[in-house]
Amino acid sequence: MADVSLGLSFTGILNTMAAADIEKENLEAHVELCAERYRQLNMKLDSLDNKVTAMEGMISDIKNTLSDSSDKHNRQLITIGTSLIVVLIGAIITLVVNLPK
Repeated sequence: MADVSLGLSFTGILNTMAAADIEKENLEAHVELCAERYRQLNMKLDSLDNKVTAMEGMISDIKNTLSDSSDKHNRQLITIGTSLIVVLIGAIITLVVNLPK
């Protein structure tokens, strides 16, 4: 049978329509169907909550990794910059000392 874009089969749609007709006729059936719907909705929300929590953990791990990487990179740049400054100061001192007077 062909699937509808919402993921329901033709049989599923007929069952849903039949359930709606039964609900109109019987209050107890309505209450039971609503309880089942809410139970399934709560299960889906719990599943979604677990997935979001897992994603939060992954995002936090990625952020920490990037932060650590950035700190290491910054330390390397500071070391290289300091080395260049020391070399330039040494070159300037060498030029000043060896300049003919």
